[in-house]
Amino acid sequence: MENAAIVLKPKYYKNSEQILICFKYNWNINKLLRTIPGCAWSKTLRSWHIKRSLESFKLISNILDGYDVDDSEVRDLPYIVKMYDKSFLTAEQREILNNYFKYLRGKRYSKSTISTYTLLTADLLAYYHKTQTVELTNRHIELYLEDIYIRRKYSISKQRQFISALKIFKAFYPELAYDALELIRPKRDRLLPTVLSKEEVIHLIQVTKNLKHRAIIAIIYSCGFRISELLHLQLSHIDISRRQIIIKNAKGRKDRYVIIAESFLPLLQNYLSTYVPNRYFVEGRDGNAYSAESVRHFLRQSCKLAKIHKRVTPHTLRHSYATHLLENGIDLRYIQELLGHAKPETTMIYTHVAKKDLLLIKSPLDIAVKHYVSSQEEKQKLGISGI
Repeated sequence: MENAAIVLKPKYYKNSEQILICFKYNWNINKLLRTIPGCAWSKTLRSWHIKRSLESFKLISNILDGYDVDDSEVRDLPYIVKMYDKSFLTAEQREILNNYFKYLRGKRYSKSTISTYTLLTADLLAYYHKTQTVELTNRHIELYLEDIYIRRKYSISKQRQFISALKIFKAFYPELAYDALELIRPKRDRLLPTVLSKEEVIHLIQVTKNLKHRAIIAIIYSCGFRISELLHLQLSHIDISRRQIIIKNAKGRKDRYVIIAESFLPLLQNYLSTYVPNRYFVEGRDGNAYSAESVRHFLRQSCKLAKIHKRVTPHTLRHSYATHLLENGIDLRYIQELLGHAKPETTMIYTHVAKKDLLLIKSPLDIAVKHYVSSQEEKQKLGISGI
């Protein structure tokens, strides 16, 4: 598409991978790009840009539908490797990464895992682009972690993913000098999830006036969806007569059933008859899958209207769903099945945030005060009886 009106280009800018949206000045296109969350104009690059992700790519495709767009450089998953300027990766490194991508795909890892592992490995090779890949040692990796992950305060979960990516990279490319067994993942953070109260959830749904947005919030909470499960939910997976939804090929390549809340049925029928989606439960323009960023964006707006000051994401609604089930007395084993957790230990975290059991525990202060009040009342009784 040499004469395309709009060309999407990869660019490494401000320590992250970006998609540049290049075109001759057009007022209408500028107006459309301003509606994309996270899309900004750079005076330095003299171009619109947005942080590289599959969600961003889908957003651009949806918003610019109808325009002649050349997306050949950023269309497929292997474009992860192309996101760097040529100076960052040698031709040999690019070939290794592309073969690593194919290796992961052959091992049937999920698209998300393939994308993440390839990108994290590409970061390392780009950092050592002047070093032969086969010569990378454990010390190289330690120095990289100290200079990049520690200095930039990357999360522990990202570092764990990086180590996992390198262990598999070693299995793919045994000639590498580093020893995969010596790569140790740091311990996970044990952070408790943010949970909304039942009243906050109801108020959040009430203040969301847009019918589609209200239906999305309600179904995520009432079914405990992950955001990816919502976006891939097809109409054929919803059985209204049995009040069931089958979630196909979820995390860990597992199917599971969840129940549809009876109170959600009127809203569901209203939404389906108003928007008349064709394939997916929630669709973007021209029937394309909705984007995760769009959900996060309107959820933030709804939280402001509801005056909820907690940091709320779509996953917060899933956490709230699980916690409220536990507070309502549902057995932990059933909750594990409804959430699609592979291990019961993952579900156990909700026992730490459920109010039902916590409220049964008496604080030592309450016990001390009660004992003190009782003793004072007893003294007063003795004093009165002695008159």
